[in-house]
Amino acid sequence: MTQSSTTLKTALKTAEETAAAVHAGATTAAAEVDAAIARIEARDGELNAVVARRFDAARAEAKALDSRADKADLPLAGVPMTIKESFDVAGLPTTWGSEAFTGQVADTDSFVAARLKAAGAIILGKTNVPPFLADWQSKNPVYGATHNPHRQGYSPGGSSGGSAASLAAGYVPLEFGTDIGGSVRIPAHFCGVWGHKTTFGLISMDGHFPPGMTGHEVDMSVSGPLARSVGDLELALSLVQRHPLPEPRFHRPDRPLIAVLREHPSAPCDAEVQRAVDLAAEAAAQAGATIVASPKLPDLAAMHEDYIRLLLTAMGRRQPLPDGVERPSLEEWWAMLDAQAAYRRQFDAFFADVDILIAPPAGIAAFPIDDGVGEERIVTINGRGEPWGPQLAYPGLCNYPGLPGTCMPVTQTKDGLPVGVQIIGPQWGDLTTLAAARMIDNALAK
Repeated sequence: MTQSSTTLKTALKTAEETAAAVHAGATTAAAEVDAAIARIEARDGELNAVVARRFDAARAEAKALDSRADKADLPLAGVPMTIKESFDVAGLPTTWGSEAFTGQVADTDSFVAARLKAAGAIILGKTNVPPFLADWQSKNPVYGATHNPHRQGYSPGGSSGGSAASLAAGYVPLEFGTDIGGSVRIPAHFCGVWGHKTTFGLISMDGHFPPGMTGHEVDMSVSGPLARSVGDLELALSLVQRHPLPEPRFHRPDRPLIAVLREHPSAPCDAEVQRAVDLAAEAAAQAGATIVASPKLPDLAAMHEDYIRLLLTAMGRRQPLPDGVERPSLEEWWAMLDAQAAYRRQFDAFFADVDILIAPPAGIAAFPIDDGVGEERIVTINGRGEPWGPQLAYPGLCNYPGLPGTCMPVTQTKDGLPVGVQIIGPQWGDLTTLAAARMIDNALAK
């Protein structure tokens, strides 16, 4: 874990600790909100993470919460938080980073925002994204670029990059993002915080559509919490999930069977990221886990090709597709969904013999902010320039088959940038990946 992440972890309260302190009368919602606003105002001119703000409304809500007799019943009582710009929050703009939607103000809360508010959270504002949530940096013509709190001029990730930056800068203890191509896990990885990509369908995406659009939830797209502790991820998830989840389950109690993937066949991985995977696997083994030799994974290279085809189609709804990409016919669309279902069944079989898979969230750490043309982006991997696009293979391990994945901070590069791993589990095994991540984190801390 990076030194700055460790400092934040000890210096600032988690969401659980904040709510407990409000319940006990050791602090007030008003004091917590004022302190969070002060942190944002002190540093966000440099980082540009919180791009739409509701500070006056937040202060009024905090004052009202402090006067409530039932605040002990609110799991997030007085917890200040921010939320990804693409979620509707009544009274705030929802632009998805597009100038076409400048001035579009939501009149109702999204499902996620409403659930969090009902639990006592105080939303201070919304955090930055790339245009249409389609990049691993958070830069757009409406709000400009968000910087990584660990290094100015570097990407905090995307598309929930402002979310992770808000956490890593210590503004708030809790955030919510979305993920269809790593958009929760990549920012968590780049910024040294925790992020959970949920099982597809676990959380309603109502109120998370480009302005003027409603309808069927986008295939593979999910929402999920980001935080500075695994406990806060678990708490937030419990408040927004619309289906019950099975308790954490390993083949052998407290001794999980763990598979390890150090490099995807479709995308190179930097040695410093592989080191994080090795450290996490070693910590798991020290905690009693068994590392499974030569796990029988699906054909990941073929799966990646199918994932990219489905991703471009899902994200291209009502938008121009990249050059050379044609919209599928109805028969082709059904065939794409059939292929996705086949890989989901292959992962069902894989997780019948293995509890979790430890893998890189990406083969790279944070990269310098650029002009945002992803098709032309070159990233440095093991000292060589490599195209960025194939890196989508790593988050696609979860997105394509709809599996849960918990991204956790592990170490840092020689240059001091955060490096994490993702813990992947079976469908509906969200609590299992979180439990495994907690076990690994505890072992790393010893």
